[in-house]
Amino acid sequence: MSFDSVLNYLKNKGHVQSDLYTSDIHPNDLAEIISELDTQQKKELFLLLSEQDAAILVQEMEESDQIDLIHILTRERASAILNEMDTDDATDLLGELPSEEVDALLALVEEETKEDIEDLLSYPSDSAGGIMTTDYIAMNETITVAEAFAELRKIAPSAEVVYYVYVINSFNILKGTLQLRDLISARDDVLLLNIMRQNPITVPVDLNQEKVAATVSRYDLMAIPVTDKTGHLLGVITVDDVIDVIEQETTEDILHMAGAGRAEGINIIDIPIITLVKKRLPWLLIALFGGTLAGSVISAYESYLQSVIVLAVFIPMIMNMGGGVGTQSSTIAVRAIATGEMDLKIIWSYILHEFKVGASLGFLNGVVIAVIAFLWKGNLALGLVIGIATLVTLTVAALIGIMVPICSVHLKIDPAMTAGPFVTTIKDITALLVYFGIASLFMGYLI
Repeated sequence: MSFDSVLNYLKNKGHVQSDLYTSDIHPNDLAEIISELDTQQKKELFLLLSEQDAAILVQEMEESDQIDLIHILTRERASAILNEMDTDDATDLLGELPSEEVDALLALVEEETKEDIEDLLSYPSDSAGGIMTTDYIAMNETITVAEAFAELRKIAPSAEVVYYVYVINSFNILKGTLQLRDLISARDDVLLLNIMRQNPITVPVDLNQEKVAATVSRYDLMAIPVTDKTGHLLGVITVDDVIDVIEQETTEDILHMAGAGRAEGINIIDIPIITLVKKRLPWLLIALFGGTLAGSVISAYESYLQSVIVLAVFIPMIMNMGGGVGTQSSTIAVRAIATGEMDLKIIWSYILHEFKVGASLGFLNGVVIAVIAFLWKGNLALGLVIGIATLVTLTVAALIGIMVPICSVHLKIDPAMTAGPFVTTIKDITALLVYFGIASLFMGYLI
């Protein structure tokens, strides 16, 4: 059954508009349409599809839809589709299923596919080994270009990576890489070892997926080989998997910063309310504790507020501006840490940079606010207090914003988790201490 037949099936079921009824529709768009079918219709459709076409569609589906489909189909049909999927995609899907279900499905797939998937499942899911594929093209360094083309015609249809040829020796040790244009432009009688690019960029099998993504991004690669400690070629990570990693890690960081934790393979709206409450409550308790301390600071300076009530007017402004700068600095720090831009050698450069930014923003805003306060209340001392407090608060907020994520890394805590609640709490208390501390120095001129 072809994709045109799939569209015809959907059209007859009333799920495809006439303007979508075309053979040019991408499998990804088709998978999105199929996700709207009910359980029985999905079962009917995937029983009609060929195993190859079904595998293509499954690979384009969302993870949650893939899992639902596996549960709908018989194990025989599900295993047949898994057998036709790219090994890395099949491994990712099986990694989300219970172990007993995985064993039952693997028992029905071809032995070679089973071995490849079991090898991939043995690596941590967030490592290079966990996201690599074994469907690549590797050739011995001693064959000629003509022999390589003959081999390519045989194995290219089943390979996921066809834009690189990986050159190995008789012991499967990676010696170099070739792009297809290197083969096309070479004479037929030339040996691969004479035209291969030596010392290829590789990643170790146990490298974290974030660092893999950073390496691929740094060198602008379409795929990167994965090797063990002795240089044996184990697999290849393709750029589409790297994009998935970047999206996954970015989503995870954003959820951590929002206090929602992880949401693997499901939409936030599908997470039980009690689960989200449990994840967010600890961070809100931190904010509550910080708010209590901030209230204590205000209470300690209550006599100053009673003497110069106008000081209370500027408290929200000072805290909000400090919060904005602190959040900006922490966001920059979290991103720099996540992308690998910030390492031990240049940490102080980042800190100094944010200090300069915070001081500059504090000075400019301090001047403006000081003038406003003076013109509004006609008190020069008040303008100086507000202006100096703004300068110091924004400078300190920038330093807090960048130091909290850095300290979190050294304490082996995800900086995305600590950036929001800790930066806000520390910044609020510091801003109030700075504000009232400066006000106390000018109190004789304010009354």
